[in-house]
Amino acid sequence: MRGERFLTGNERFLALDDIIVSKTDLTGRITYANRTFLKIAGLTEKDCMRQPHSLIRHPDMPRSIFKRIWTAIEAGDEIFAYIINRAMNGDHYWVYAHVTATRNRAGDIIGYHSNRRAPDRAIVDDLIVPLYARLRHVEREPKNGKQAVEAGCEALDSVLREKGMEYDEFIMTLGQGSRRGYRTGREADLGQADCQA
Repeated sequence: MRGERFLTGNERFLALDDIIVSKTDLTGRITYANRTFLKIAGLTEKDCMRQPHSLIRHPDMPRSIFKRIWTAIEAGDEIFAYIINRAMNGDHYWVYAHVTATRNRAGDIIGYHSNRRAPDRAIVDDLIVPLYARLRHVEREPKNGKQAVEAGCEALDSVLREKGMEYDEFIMTLGQGSRRGYRTGREADLGQADCQA
């Protein structure tokens, strides 16, 4: 597919009530894609069935983020992430993704399932884009792919250490400081102290 080889610089947008749904097997090959997925990616069902989900990977996505996603879901955990995808004509679109394992009745992982919604644009533009640019910069320096992923993971871990957070907490609380009525744990503690004084 020629469309995946270039970028137009044009962005596509999900409506607020749109939900992208896709499922894959254990190797990441697509086994189900809903109409919203097909429409925004510019695919047909025939185009994508049994194809790797990386079919829509955008070069601006840090490898280290995908590494974290795979580590989580292979362990049976769920994970949330901001992801930029590439449509087949070279357009791009951002999503807020929830990815989790699919299990059979015996509890064995038999595949993976992802729901994606429109992300908060302020979070994407002000926080995620600069973070991903930083990670991609670090990932470009090593000479091979494995070292690039390791360098990106270390850079992300460094950000998390600076903030004193685990990845899940970091993602779930992005942008909360600007929300009306939100206070960090420290602010809440200070507020409680003021009440007791």
